[in-house]
Amino acid sequence: MRSILKVLVSSRFYILAVLGISLYLAINQLHISLWWVLLAGVIMGIIFGKVFCRWVCPMGLIMEIMMSLSPDGKTRQMYQYHKIGCPIAWISGYLNKFSLFRIRLNESSCITCGKCDKQCYIVAMEPQKYSLYKSELNNPGSSYTCSKCLQCVASCPNGSLNYNVHNKI
Repeated sequence: MRSILKVLVSSRFYILAVLGISLYLAINQLHISLWWVLLAGVIMGIIFGKVFCRWVCPMGLIMEIMMSLSPDGKTRQMYQYHKIGCPIAWISGYLNKFSLFRIRLNESSCITCGKCDKQCYIVAMEPQKYSLYKSELNNPGSSYTCSKCLQCVASCPNGSLNYNVHNKI
């Protein structure tokens, strides 16, 4: 399962390109109502959290292409700002705290190497507020802005971070 996740994360941009272009064509050529897209985004948010922006959204694809052309794209984190007017981003961002799937840390196996935090764009924006492995800080995976790119999970060298069904104990 872990190797499948790593393959998916390493192929995320291509998955976004295929799904984003397909969604754009479905809306444009097949005249799919934006209400159906909103409903699909909300359902995805309930199950997976805010995955729509980084895995499906045509506008997310355009923003990622623009940011890849910028030499300091990773540090400026402008990716977040195109979501201001998107109701799917609002709703699914809110649902990050309640979604069925969540990013979780197994503290007993964590070696506190910090590789997960180095991959997380939310930690890069607010390192005093968020961390995936520092228990005194907030988990960025539950944050409104986390778009579940899952690079943090894929970068964990010993599998201490997981993206799976949240079990309330």
